[in-house]
Amino acid sequence: MCERCGRTHHNIMEASRRGFLKNSALAAASLAIPSSLASVVGADVAAAAGMTTIKATHGAGLCNLGIFLAKERNLAAKDNVELDFVVTPTTTDVVTLFGAGMVDISVIPYSNFITLVDQGAPVKLVAGAGAEGCIFIGGEGISKPEDLKGKTIGTFQADTLEVLPYDYLTKAGMSFADVDVKYFNTSPELAAAFINGAIDAVSHIEPYATQCLTERKGSKILTDGLDIYSKGYADCVLAARTPLLEENPEAVKAVIKAMMTAQLQSEQDTAAALADTVGKYYKTSLEALTLAQSRQPVMIDQRLNTKFFQERSVSMQAMGYVKNTLPEDAVDWTLLEAVIAENADLYGALELKSA
Repeated sequence: MCERCGRTHHNIMEASRRGFLKNSALAAASLAIPSSLASVVGADVAAAAGMTTIKATHGAGLCNLGIFLAKERNLAAKDNVELDFVVTPTTTDVVTLFGAGMVDISVIPYSNFITLVDQGAPVKLVAGAGAEGCIFIGGEGISKPEDLKGKTIGTFQADTLEVLPYDYLTKAGMSFADVDVKYFNTSPELAAAFINGAIDAVSHIEPYATQCLTERKGSKILTDGLDIYSKGYADCVLAARTPLLEENPEAVKAVIKAMMTAQLQSEQDTAAALADTVGKYYKTSLEALTLAQSRQPVMIDQRLNTKFFQERSVSMQAMGYVKNTLPEDAVDWTLLEAVIAENADLYGALELKSA
């Protein structure tokens, strides 16, 4: 679902070597940005018609449903906040813009957040977005870890969808040295490679995982993450730039509240939530999206995943993507907890939450 790009880690590392992510002002002046995105430079937070406008980036997966509904239904307007989406071609652009300080909040895979923190970007994880939904699928004849020896696995680099097969193999006493990992640029490209038999196994997100399962005969789910991570594990998260958190925490609270409201609406009327987002945000049929959504629900309160993020940073360190594990202060639930305390009825009505 998310247009995750295999060059994300390379671009982040290059940016770090040039010092960009440690100085957002220098980044805004010097970082190579696609011309279609140049208009967002310097537009962190703007006031328009009495509203605080927050620039935001996002992916394209079901883990983004909460922020999509918040935008489409203008759910933050009651708190005088308006979301302004910056459309990006790939996750590389999402991470680049967010890391360089050209937008203020982003729904991104937790792995990209961990990498940004390791490179010195002033960002914090403030809430969840989507839970579960990462699925590792084997082709015909592949039903257990040992069957993968010498086989090709397709995924995205430095992504949650690469961490999943890494952890799956590690749990079985194997490693990436036992397989041939191939990286792809977009979700449709990755799905097509598996469906057409170009790779033996695939780690994908919904609704593409379901597409892979239904369109390649004999394929089987090796893990949906639940047996490795337990129920409610994270895929994408809501992260915010530290300057915004310091200057306008109320605006961030408004976004968290809006996404929490979106979660409740999606739980109470899933069909309407998907109908409002299919086509514009999800390039698939409503039927396929409905089936996929059951595997990756919206979950804003992910305080239960605090340890999960730390453990996944250990995996990413072992994979060579980060030098350091995730520091404790990179995950800050303060504003989420304030929203919960101030909106007890809303929080109490949610199906999925930590408490």
